[in-house]
Amino acid sequence: MVVAVVAIGWVLRGQDWAELGQVFRRLNLGYFALSLAVFTASQLIIAFRWWLLLRAQTICIAAGATVRLHFLGLFYNNVMPGSVGGDLLKAWYVTKHTEKRLAGALSVLVDRVVGLVGLVFMAVFAYLLFARGSLGGSTETRSGGVGPWLGQHKNLIFWAFVGVLAVLVIVLVQPYGRARLRRTLGRAVHRGIDLLLEVKDAALVYLNKPLTVLGAMALTFVAQSVVIVAFWLLGRNLGIEAGLTHYFLIFPVTWVVGALPISVAGLGVVEAGTVELFVRLTGTPAENALALVLCQRLIWVVASLPGAAVHLLGTHLPGELC
Repeated sequence: MVVAVVAIGWVLRGQDWAELGQVFRRLNLGYFALSLAVFTASQLIIAFRWWLLLRAQTICIAAGATVRLHFLGLFYNNVMPGSVGGDLLKAWYVTKHTEKRLAGALSVLVDRVVGLVGLVFMAVFAYLLFARGSLGGSTETRSGGVGPWLGQHKNLIFWAFVGVLAVLVIVLVQPYGRARLRRTLGRAVHRGIDLLLEVKDAALVYLNKPLTVLGAMALTFVAQSVVIVAFWLLGRNLGIEAGLTHYFLIFPVTWVVGALPISVAGLGVVEAGTVELFVRLTGTPAENALALVLCQRLIWVVASLPGAAVHLLGTHLPGELC
């Protein structure tokens, strides 16, 4: 939460609020609705991608239940660390639908890895094929940055580190703390070895079905590409003149970074990174880029609301045969 607040504060610093208001007044709700519809449809494609990975493990879960669990995870992505934190709940509840509990949970991890690797490939492909040598952007950059911010808050960072180290030292100094730590580590190592053996068996299933994995990767490209195109149209409506190739570079990079568990829902990290890249690489005014990423965040939240209904109504629990 601290990282989210700091990142949001950083991206909002020095903004021209009057200009930001002008950008939002330019927003056509039709473009926003289109982006929302496309993003929601892309989630159905991603849910189908996960369903294929489940089938590869011979886990028979109805497609409708898979969609509901996917939107449940999507909703909780808004309140848990990283933009993929909801995968933890998704993995937990999928184990209620099958006896192959570890394989079911592993399918969530594999699904996420396929998605992130696909995003990385998209960014690299966009850079090598279209954007290399054409990312000169603007010679004007925003004042400040991460370096100056770290310099201003180095004392706070130092004492936070000292506090964590002190707690660890206190635990190790106390005999009870050392004994408890040894027991905990011993159990963790023993259980970890057992889990690794089970994970190995489940992972071999995917290695023996490369066409399924390639199909899942292809679905990733389709789902994320249509979203990026929709955001490009929305950006043009907001006055951003950057080409589509820049979107295929900037959005995948910031989505991958936002998946790291360093901020609640990737909040602030995604926004700050996207604004900074648009400003530096394309010369887009910061207010226009900020308006776009705020629209993106709102689309994510609104599209995930069916997941809240799924949880409240209890339809994420078993009860539907495939």
